[in-house]
Amino acid sequence: MFPTTIAGSLPKPAWLAETNKLWPQWRAEGEALRTAKGDATLLWIKAQEDAGLDIVTDGEQSRQHFVHGFLEQVEGIDFAHKVEMGIRADRYKAMVPQVVAPLRLKGRVHAFEARLARAHTKRKLKFTMPGPMTIVDTVADRYYGDRAKMAFAFAELLNQEALALQADGVDIIQFDEPAFNVYMADAAEWGVKALERAAQGLTCKTAVHICYGYGIEANVKWKDTLGEEWRQYEQVFPALAASSIDQVSLECYHSHVPPDLMALLKGKDVMVGVIDVASDEVETPEQVADTIGRALQFVARERLFPCTNCGMAPMDRDVALRKLEALGKGTALARERYGK
Repeated sequence: MFPTTIAGSLPKPAWLAETNKLWPQWRAEGEALRTAKGDATLLWIKAQEDAGLDIVTDGEQSRQHFVHGFLEQVEGIDFAHKVEMGIRADRYKAMVPQVVAPLRLKGRVHAFEARLARAHTKRKLKFTMPGPMTIVDTVADRYYGDRAKMAFAFAELLNQEALALQADGVDIIQFDEPAFNVYMADAAEWGVKALERAAQGLTCKTAVHICYGYGIEANVKWKDTLGEEWRQYEQVFPALAASSIDQVSLECYHSHVPPDLMALLKGKDVMVGVIDVASDEVETPEQVADTIGRALQFVARERLFPCTNCGMAPMDRDVALRKLEALGKGTALARERYGK
C-alpha cells in the first residue's frame, strides 16, 4: 500500500556539476563526464533504495536540464544561436535554442542512463521526459508557426524514445508538463491529446507530472500571486481523467491546491506530493503521514502514491537526502495508521 516515488530529478553532486542551479555547468567533458554521470546515477539509486522508496528514478543525473536533455538529441534545433525567451508565460527568462527545421531524432536519447539504472536496481524503475507542451514552451519556434503543430511533432519523437525505454525495461514512463498549469485552456484543448500521442503504443505504466515548478525564486514569487486557492488543476484534470494516461503527479503539501480537486482524477493512480521542494525545512514523518491521510479522503488507497511535489534538482544535496528519508519514514507511518 502507498508505493513511494519522487517526481524525477535529484541534485547533482558537486563533482558532477554546479550545485543549486537549474541549468548547471558540467565539471568534466567527454568520457570523464559520461563516467561521472553514471556514478551519480548509481549514487542516487542507492540513496532512494536506502530511504525505502518503492519506485526509483535515475535522478536525471545525465541531463543538464529536464527539457534540454532530450532536445540535445533532436535534429532541426539550433543550439549554437540561442535566444532569450520568456518561459511559462514570462515567469522567468532563459536562453533557449531555436527550432529551425523539421524535427527528427538523431538516435537514442536516454539509453545509457536507463539501461544503467535498470541493471542496478530490482525495484520498479520510472523514467521521466518532458511533455510536448512544456517542450514547446521552452524553445523558440522559427519553423512550425503553430504551437499545437510543433507539440505533436515533438510528441512523435518522445514516443519513439518512450517505446525504446520500455524495451530497456523501464516500468513507468512519465512526461513532465508544468506548462499544463499555465496554459490551462490549451492543455485541455490539445495538450492532453499531444501527451497521449507521446504515450501511444506503450504497455508499461504511463504518467504525467503537473507541478507549480521547482523551488526557484521565480516560481516562489509566482505562487505568491495565485491567491488563497490554486485551482489550475480543475481545468485539466477532467481531460486527464478521460485520457489513456495511467497516473497523475500533483502538488499537495504546503500548496494552496484544494484537496478535493484530486477527486476529479477518479480511476487514475495519483502521485500525491507530500514533500515540499520549495523549502529546505525537512518534513517530519508525522507531517507526511498527515498529508497522506488528507489525500485519502479523495483518492482510493490502492491508487495513492506518496511523492515529492516536484523535482529536487536545484536543492542542496543533504536536504534532498533527508527529504527522501522523510518520505520513506512518513509513508511507513501512514501504512501503520491507515492499513486496517
